[in-house]
Amino acid sequence: MNQLNKGCNFAALVVFWNTFAGLVTHNTKVMDAKQPENQLNIEISEEIAEGTYANLAIITHSHAEFVVDFVNVMPGTPKSKVKSRIILTPQHAKRLMKALTENIHKYESVNGPIKDLEEIQLPLNFGGPTAQA
Repeated sequence: MNQLNKGCNFAALVVFWNTFAGLVTHNTKVMDAKQPENQLNIEISEEIAEGTYANLAIITHSHAEFVVDFVNVMPGTPKSKVKSRIILTPQHAKRLMKALTENIHKYESVNGPIKDLEEIQLPLNFGGPTAQA
C-alpha cells in the first residue's frame, strides 16, 4: 500500500464517516480486521497523498453545482494556472463549508486564532526580486 506519511505504512486508511454531514472530517485510524458500520475504507494514491499547494481559491456556482478552482499564485508572475478543480453539488458544498468551519474552530482552540490576510501586511513580492519575462 502507499506510504501516506514519512515512516508510516498503512494497510488501509479508515475514516469515520459522518452519515449526517456526508463528509469526512477527522478521526483517522488504521483499519482493523472488522470494519464497523458508518465507516468508509478510503485508499489514497502516492500522487494524491503528496497534495497540491494553492494560495487562492476561486469559487463559482450555477443552480446545479459549485466549482472550486485552486490556484498557486506566484508573486511577481502575471499569469497563474488552476492546479485543481473540484465540482460539488450545492448540498455537498454546504456540508464542506460546515466541515471546514468545525475544523477551523478545533484548530483555533488548540493553536489560537487564525489572522485574516487583511490583518497581516505582507509585501506582494515576499521580499524577493520581481520576476521579469
